[in-house]
Amino acid sequence: MKRLEAGTDALQNLTSLDMTMLDNSKPSRQLGLFDATMIVMGGIVGAGIFANPSEVAHRVHTPLLILGVWVLGGLLAMCGAFIWAELATRLPGAAGGQYVYLREAYHPAVAFVYGWGLLLVTQTGGMAAVAVIFAAYFRALTGVAWNQSAIAAAALLTLTGINCFGARAGSNVQSAFMLLKIAAIAALVIIGFAVGGYTPEVARGLVEKPFSFDLLKSIGAAMVPIAFAYGGWQTATFVAAEIRDPCRDLSRGLLIGVSGVVVLYLAVNLACLRVLGPAGLDATTTPASDVMGIALGEHGARWIALAITISALGFLSQSMLTAPRVYYAMARDGLFFASVGKLFGKSEAPVVAIILQGLAAIFIACSGTYGEILNFEVTVDFIFFAMTAASLFILRRRHIGSDKVLYRTPGHPFTTMLFVLSCAAIVVSAVIASPRNSAIALFIMLAGLPVYYFWRRIRRAHS
Repeated sequence: MKRLEAGTDALQNLTSLDMTMLDNSKPSRQLGLFDATMIVMGGIVGAGIFANPSEVAHRVHTPLLILGVWVLGGLLAMCGAFIWAELATRLPGAAGGQYVYLREAYHPAVAFVYGWGLLLVTQTGGMAAVAVIFAAYFRALTGVAWNQSAIAAAALLTLTGINCFGARAGSNVQSAFMLLKIAAIAALVIIGFAVGGYTPEVARGLVEKPFSFDLLKSIGAAMVPIAFAYGGWQTATFVAAEIRDPCRDLSRGLLIGVSGVVVLYLAVNLACLRVLGPAGLDATTTPASDVMGIALGEHGARWIALAITISALGFLSQSMLTAPRVYYAMARDGLFFASVGKLFGKSEAPVVAIILQGLAAIFIACSGTYGEILNFEVTVDFIFFAMTAASLFILRRRHIGSDKVLYRTPGHPFTTMLFVLSCAAIVVSAVIASPRNSAIALFIMLAGLPVYYFWRRIRRAHS
């Protein structure tokens, strides 16, 4: 609760900002298909892929199950990409992406609660945690004795400054980091397959134990870290207003980007299984480091530390580029500080929104009390994933954007309903696994409702 109170106090300090009516300016369109694809992949691939294979192996214990749940997670992510691709063509050029889809399908209050949760839980909390991961590995690589919080804050501040120069500057940095991440993951996979070592036991059962409720529970538990690992494709829709041809490039970028990540993730898990085997994967918390340590010794461990720092910076860069567009859209709706909805300079970047997110992430990273927020993310994220996917039924029924649709979700309504039900199952699994953290997450999320009505009253008072 102290985090929430401190965040609220920080927001209240901004009340001196201009509350006048917003102008009609819109972000300039600077990004193409390559940029969209890199943003999609950068939003998904973070430092977690270097650790999550072991998290899954803690829950399921045979090669078939380990790879099977990753395939299942990939299929779920592809279903999400199909749905978001159609939403992107129905409401092209909408700054804020998922925020706008929720607003148009349901009610502005629902969209505001989503943005509220993004600012206080899912986005800035994740950014703070990844910044601290970066700081820890940066210290290990360089040997500097700087304070870890100071390094994390410096990284966040630097990327905040870069993105204030506009979507093109931020996208160039993001694309460079994503290409480096792909190269690092590809190297891990190639080295893992070259080293090999594990031979499956023919006598060992494919699923280790007979089909039962306990087996389903284990699979459900394994899907929680997998869902977290695959999440993030939706953030590309936040910058739809800055993509030159969102109907074509954003929808294609979603499909290409998610497909590429599925291939990368399966390759990493195959490499880890080939070197460590399921038992070794279950016994470690640092599978990528173990693979590289076996292959290249101490130099391998340092190499993977460098890869993790690059991956962490890439995730932070993508977050800095995309999420502020949600707060910008909230301000444009008159539900947030007016200055957050202003564009500045030739780049027409939402500078205040970018700085607000950067400061919030820095505050959480320096507080040292942000860790539990990571346990909240899956619960909150997948509630809104389910609601956003279900919005496709509403938008189709209302014929919203029907004249602009260049892409339709394959298998709708069955694939869409499958995605919604899968998201609901993941939320239930997260609640069962961590009821206390899930309850806190839901409380913070629902606390956005009174804040929404407060902002609406302010808007009416100034209209």
